[in-house]
Amino acid sequence: MKRLFVIFLSCMLLVPSFGSFFVYTSFKLNQEEISKTICVQRKMVFNTCNGRCELQKSLKKYADNEKRMQNNLKEKAEVIYIQASISNNFKLTALIESEAKNFASFNKKPIGIANSTFHPPSYFI
Repeated sequence: MKRLFVIFLSCMLLVPSFGSFFVYTSFKLNQEEISKTICVQRKMVFNTCNGRCELQKSLKKYADNEKRMQNNLKEKAEVIYIQASISNNFKLTALIESEAKNFASFNKKPIGIANSTFHPPSYFI
């Protein structure tokens, strides 16, 4: 399952780099229909265009869309790096001294020493 997920994410990362390839292959698959219906020179007797004008328009539209997306990413990156500085006014207060001692004094010798080492239970192994 992890392997399929990694392959899927890798493909999703590579898809934008093959955008113009997808435009070209879709053009080649539908070139005959495009040259008959959409092409500007479709009514000419000796049509040498064969729909390439539409391919150029599609590639230009794709390139413009990519530039627009890159500009949006740059604007978002610039917004991310802006940091709002917040000024906090901290007030100094006097220290509170406690008279009770919070530590134990070791004036006596220890009673015993443990020589055994802790071993975890064997059912975890």
